[in-house]
Amino acid sequence: MLEELLQGNQIFLACGSTDFRKAVDGLSAIVSSQFKLDPFSKSIFLFCNKNKDKLKALIWDENGFILIYKRLEKGKFQWPMSPCEARLINQQELRWLLEGLSIDQPKVFRKLHISDVY
Repeated sequence: MLEELLQGNQIFLACGSTDFRKAVDGLSAIVSSQFKLDPFSKSIFLFCNKNKDKLKALIWDENGFILIYKRLEKGKFQWPMSPCEARLINQQELRWLLEGLSIDQPKVFRKLHISDVY
């Protein structure tokens, strides 16, 4: 199911912790007012709680919002804690995050653009 939702969507990670009492309306308000992004865009917005063991994903799906909730039974997400920042990540970084790894892998080859080569 997650792979289907990722198709064509940008993935934004809300750095820092989010009050998990917030549901769709509260999370979409954070997206629009704090991050100045459109919650109705073709994007996935990810949020993490203070203990870094719960994750929420907010996705607009043509006629309503989808809210996905994940709770880890053991362990913590390696969540970036820079407050008040929305960070664009790719699908590989999302996989790392969901597997318990940091999205800032120090030895990963980054994709180069032609302008970086010449």
